[in-house]
Amino acid sequence: MLRRLAVVFSLLAAALTAHAQTLSTHWEELTAADFITAIHQSQNTCVLPFGILEKHGPHLPIGTDLLDVRFAVLNAVKQEYAVVFPEYYFGQIFEAQQEPGTVAYSLSTQLTLLQETVKEMARNGCKKILVVNGHGGNESLLPLFAQSQLASPRDYVVYVFGIPRREAPNGPKHKSNPADDQHAGETETSAMLIARPDLVHMDRAEQESGVSQDHLKNLPNTLYTGIWWYAKYPDHYAGEGAAATKEYGAAGQQYWSQQIAEAIKAIKADETSLKLQNEFYEKTQHPIDTKQ
Repeated sequence: MLRRLAVVFSLLAAALTAHAQTLSTHWEELTAADFITAIHQSQNTCVLPFGILEKHGPHLPIGTDLLDVRFAVLNAVKQEYAVVFPEYYFGQIFEAQQEPGTVAYSLSTQLTLLQETVKEMARNGCKKILVVNGHGGNESLLPLFAQSQLASPRDYVVYVFGIPRREAPNGPKHKSNPADDQHAGETETSAMLIARPDLVHMDRAEQESGVSQDHLKNLPNTLYTGIWWYAKYPDHYAGEGAAATKEYGAAGQQYWSQQIAEAIKAIKADETSLKLQNEFYEKTQHPIDTKQ
């Protein structure tokens, strides 16, 4: 009898494991019942790939950052399971408003919508939320947002994965100047040759120049002004898209996904951040009692 029960439990466990492995990583594809299973399987860890809608030179689609970061994340969660939030592009892109197709929301809307989004994710069981950035213009916005999470108590933690070095250590090297390879250049074009090759128009890559115009070269480097990007790249193109190769893109995409997967694994194991947040929140209510 005991042996029979053991066999039954073994088969049940195998069936549950097989079901878990077939669960989609896409939030929007899960049924309500499977969503619950997915949240448990992910150890309450969810990923928000953050892109943008903007011109990407003369040869790449407007949604390059959105498509690219989601491709990297979806490959990462094949290595380390997590639930991936649908397409998200409500970020900072004021510097490209002169170009067709750009969608630039007000700063207040950006912050409010992102806050409401992570709040709803947390309400649905995502207590560890990883925002993976795919757009350079968000590199200041997202740390500010993460810092703002300390303003009031919450039962979840927001982690930000910024744009990493995407040249694989043992992979192909840049053919163009890495310093100029910032927007729709060799790296992004190579990545899109892997993520969405059907949307890349290599024959158009040299129709515009991605060379810096450096119109503010007389200002010292210690100064910052919001018009700096337009002063350098008024055509919203920085780098040499024509230098892109599938080999460079494949290695870069794999390396990017690997780094994201490692971050997800570390977040799952992290039991300290929320504990410290709670400790911090408690102390903020009684600052006069904080030991000096």
